[in-house]
Amino acid sequence: MTQNQMILKHLKTKGGITTMKAFTELGITRLASRIVEIRHAGNNILDSWISVKNRDGNQVRVKRYTLAKGRK
Repeated sequence: MTQNQMILKHLKTKGGITTMKAFTELGITRLASRIVEIRHAGNNILDSWISVKNRDGNQVRVKRYTLAKGRK
C-alpha cells in the first residue's frame, strides 16, 4: 500500500489527520506533499487550522486535513 493510499484510508475510516498523527500512526513524514499528490489525483481534501498543546504545554496551531463528504 502506498503512502497516499494509507492516508486516504485513514481519512475515510478515522476522519482528519495532522502531520504528527501521520508520523506516529502511519510513519509518514511529509504529509503536506502527499496531500498535494492526493488532491492532484482528484480527491477533495479540506484543510483547517486547529489549536493543540505541544509537549511543553503551549498552545500551537497545526493544520488538519479531512476528506470532503461526497467525494472519492
